[in-house]
Amino acid sequence: MEKISQYSNNNCSVMKIKSKYILAKIFENLQPKKGLKIIQYNKKCQKKIGKRKIDYKREYSKIIIEIIPCENKKGKFININKNNERYYHIYFNDDKKEVKKTEITERDNVKKIKIIIDYEIKSLSNLFMKCDCIKTINFIEFNLEDIRTMRNMFSGCTSLENLDISKINTTNVTSMSYMFYYCKLLKNINISNFDTGNVTTMCRMFCRCSALEKLDFSHFDTRYVTNMYRMFDRCSSIKELDLSHFDTRNVTNMSYMFNECSSLKKIEVSNFDTRNVINMQYMFHGCSALKKIDLSHFDTRKVTNMRYMFGNCFWLEKLDLSNFDARNATYMNGMFNRCNYLKQLSISDSFIKKYTMIVHEHSSSEENERDRIDQSSSSED
Repeated sequence: MEKISQYSNNNCSVMKIKSKYILAKIFENLQPKKGLKIIQYNKKCQKKIGKRKIDYKREYSKIIIEIIPCENKKGKFININKNNERYYHIYFNDDKKEVKKTEITERDNVKKIKIIIDYEIKSLSNLFMKCDCIKTINFIEFNLEDIRTMRNMFSGCTSLENLDISKINTTNVTSMSYMFYYCKLLKNINISNFDTGNVTTMCRMFCRCSALEKLDFSHFDTRYVTNMYRMFDRCSSIKELDLSHFDTRNVTNMSYMFNECSSLKKIEVSNFDTRNVINMQYMFHGCSALKKIDLSHFDTRKVTNMRYMFGNCFWLEKLDLSNFDARNATYMNGMFNRCNYLKQLSISDSFIKKYTMIVHEHSSSEENERDRIDQSSSSED
């Protein structure tokens, strides 16, 4: 058995033990109570660890992730760090030889990597951020229930083609912003088991997933979400989105939400509750394949920005905005820009009056105003 430093020190914690395999050997040879006396875990762990070895394995072998790197590509492949201490173990080619480095190169000739995280962590933020060398990620085991954030979890995984996250427990997660940002080769993401009942922000969650073709939101609970800024921005391969189960009563920002979804032909947002939305600029901008959309129940009384909301919706034929209230709208210029085939547009007289006045006021300084608005919107991420 490999020697463990400070073996009898009361401050010895799980982080002092080099690998879970060593830890397993210790519990094979020691009774649980005796083991507790020799290895003192932190207070949070003590109650759980005073059991059999098998209980330890269930509680503490928390995450086992299998990843397959791309051929002839190098890069950083995992980013969990805290106070410069590693919170993970890495094994190449599925063997038990632990690797003490965080980068792989072409010379390593590695086809499969197993990562084992066996520590109490509450964040998976930035876990695989900018890991452009990974082709496949498979969460083989995931028993963590205390994860609070998944922000940027797979952000920038530009080579990722296969992703199995069906075992992930998201019950306590509050942030999923940028979670799949720029995963440009992913065609499908199985999120049917996601529990999003505590999530408050989904901004840029699927932004720039240009190969993504289908998403199932039938079990999504969005009652506490306040930010959907650029949620589907540039998802240019999605043809249909059924968001009829979305509860948007607390959302304040829907700007750029479906921007440049150029293949989108059908979208269901008729149940959207927009009573608290302030920003809708560029919301459907660039949805060039969309012919119709039901917005008859949209409540826009608090919306201040509708700029380019339907801009470049070339094939849009019919719009019923008769319920749109523009009393607080300050920016409406470009709202129907390049809607070349719009044959039927229903809007109230008060809306027309406000729209005409705003477009006239802002037309001379449009570019400067656009830069200012875009900067203020990006600060809401």
